[in-house]
Amino acid sequence: MEFKFSKSQVTLAVIAVIGAATLASAPTLATAAKVSGKYVAGDFHNHTTCSDGSISMQKLIKKSTEKSAGNFGLDWFVQAGHGGNGNRNCTLVEDATLETPAYPFVSGSGPTTTWANSIGAANIKGVGGGVGGTGNMWRWQSLQEFQYPVVEYLGAQKNQPVFLGLESVVAGHEHTSMSIITGQVPASLDNAILPTTPGYTPQGNANALAQWSYCFDRGDTDTSRGNTTNSVVGNNWNCSVTGSLNAADVSWNATAQKLMPASGAGTGTRGHNKTLEALKWMAEKHANGSYYVPAHLERAGPFNPDGNNGFNVEHLRNFNNTAPNVAFGFETQPGHGASSDRGEYRPLRNGGFTGSTTNVDSVGGTTYGGTGVYGAVIGGVWDALLGEGRNFWFFASSDWHNRGTFGPDDRRSTQDFLPGEYQRNYTMVRNGADKLRPQTIVDGLRTGNNWAASGQIIDRLAFIACASYPGLGARSNASVESLAVNAATTNTDITASGCATMGEKLVVRPGAEIVVSVVVRDPVGTNNSPYSFPNPSLAQIGVNQPMNAPVLDHIDLIRGMVSGYKTPGSADYAGEWPRNLNWLKADGTTAGLAVVPAAAKNTTASLIKTFSGSTTTPWTAFASSVDGSQFRKMTYRIPAVSASQYVRLRGTNLPAAVPYETDANGNPLADIYTNASNTAMLKIPCTTPGTNVPTNAVSWPASAGAINGCPAHLPVVGGTKMVAYDVAAWADLWFYSNPIYVEVGGSTLVAGVK
Repeated sequence: MEFKFSKSQVTLAVIAVIGAATLASAPTLATAAKVSGKYVAGDFHNHTTCSDGSISMQKLIKKSTEKSAGNFGLDWFVQAGHGGNGNRNCTLVEDATLETPAYPFVSGSGPTTTWANSIGAANIKGVGGGVGGTGNMWRWQSLQEFQYPVVEYLGAQKNQPVFLGLESVVAGHEHTSMSIITGQVPASLDNAILPTTPGYTPQGNANALAQWSYCFDRGDTDTSRGNTTNSVVGNNWNCSVTGSLNAADVSWNATAQKLMPASGAGTGTRGHNKTLEALKWMAEKHANGSYYVPAHLERAGPFNPDGNNGFNVEHLRNFNNTAPNVAFGFETQPGHGASSDRGEYRPLRNGGFTGSTTNVDSVGGTTYGGTGVYGAVIGGVWDALLGEGRNFWFFASSDWHNRGTFGPDDRRSTQDFLPGEYQRNYTMVRNGADKLRPQTIVDGLRTGNNWAASGQIIDRLAFIACASYPGLGARSNASVESLAVNAATTNTDITASGCATMGEKLVVRPGAEIVVSVVVRDPVGTNNSPYSFPNPSLAQIGVNQPMNAPVLDHIDLIRGMVSGYKTPGSADYAGEWPRNLNWLKADGTTAGLAVVPAAAKNTTASLIKTFSGSTTTPWTAFASSVDGSQFRKMTYRIPAVSASQYVRLRGTNLPAAVPYETDANGNPLADIYTNASNTAMLKIPCTTPGTNVPTNAVSWPASAGAINGCPAHLPVVGGTKMVAYDVAAWADLWFYSNPIYVEVGGSTLVAGVK
């Protein structure tokens, strides 16, 4: 039986309507309409063999973007390996099925072939890599000369936006997903005639991204200025930033023409200062063509002033203050979702990982429903930043490297999911009648009109705030609800006077009302999970629901108040999330916000309404006029706002009070109970035996059908298989929206959003 990849689509439209005395009728189309657009799915953090991934660029791009069975059909894709250097040639393909006219398969030379054995050591540039060196190629050369031509060619061949980014090794911290798109994928490619024989000369370039990698990536200790040697032949880069100390900085290396902070005491502080210089450089030279999003930022623990690990809330504030149009969010829903420690977050994570001599937990100790503690805890770090009125957005990624104990084509995983397989960013890209392009995608990410979901729990979301006037009552609700229905069924947002959407703000007068209308679609279908047996987490409460056919259980509306930007140096500007047992206790419970410093929390943030089929405001079913599919809608009113605030959403397939998954209020519990690295903490049994539980390779597409029993790779405790690895991820699904701001006249300005 052929496996179906058409996940049960879930469409969610949420309308938050904020009253204003100037509006006495239903919202109308705005005079200056926004450029039309759609929500499109993508991934910007993943790896090939050019860094520490397991597959070629061609294979990763094919698996991520093609829409045929066994591939995941992303609309846009950024290939972004680690900064620093590597010794493998990811442009070579695994087999003849992946060859193209420009990049044919070379027998005996796959993507794990070294650069020295494929292009020759003499062609490896920079200091320390080529002849007489390590054999590693600096990432700047890999990006500039090898990886960019491949992505340009494949994107043109597929007519899809495929471009390069970088998972930077961050000076003073850990990792960041970033890119500079200047020069990449020029419009002239629209009319390009692609080669029919080996070899490809690109029309664009990744020179700006390559220079940034040389200048600011912590892993790049090359001093060549992007040249063959230290001569002036080649790029001859200078990393100076206008208005900065540059050569007068104690960390400046005159030969390299860049900052190279010394190791030892103060490393983290000096590194952080270098990273701020990197952001200044991006803002100065590529303000509209770059982004900088800290990745899995809780993973390496709190900031270490004498090392290179961790991000505290003050560092995120510094980034956003320095370059608000570049550093506009964080990747707090990390990849590595099938790992033995979900997201690779775990207690005592730092030891042996970052060179730290102090063993400390990943911040929060683990993930919470697959999301880091900064984003998962209501009232935590994300709400602290939103409570200032910042443009700071929520993102997710695959962080694809490999499938752990399984091969890259197996449907099971004990490590990662491929881009688009499990986690996706859905970004509003306003391209009008034009095709999708890197610039409009980056513009979309920057606006914050983006939401993230795991396991295809939803695949559409409209969340919009419109001005309404107290006294319109049900007519006002109904008129806005109709806008929500249209936006949801057409996969867009709305252009209406007095309206805003995710990442925007609506300015209203005191006394305005907020009406929230939610529209959900969940037609029959399956997601990308290989498992059809009942969800073991839900089985604990007597719910029989197939793993590969999840149902959205509820949606939470969260609100927080805006009090304005914190002042650098003030007592509430900087603060470290509690370490080790001070937050995550030995039994897996948490201490609560009372132990979190003021700088890292917003105690005004709270869950103000939960929508589901069984609350006092249940959703009502109706049929879509677009395709006849069934939707559900619900409405909730927030009266008389008097202070500036924001609203945001999250949702899940799990009800409240699922043992070891959610608390009584529906908040995600620590994933420590499903992390296989500590079997003593595993709590959820998986007992379905099944008739199709293969022990051999289970490849895409699934000709043998879905796996209908608990797989053999689950850990066994006391003779019973326990939920962990990919089963834990597919059982526990969440989505998060970005916020809508409401700026109330006479109250705090929402300064970070125009």
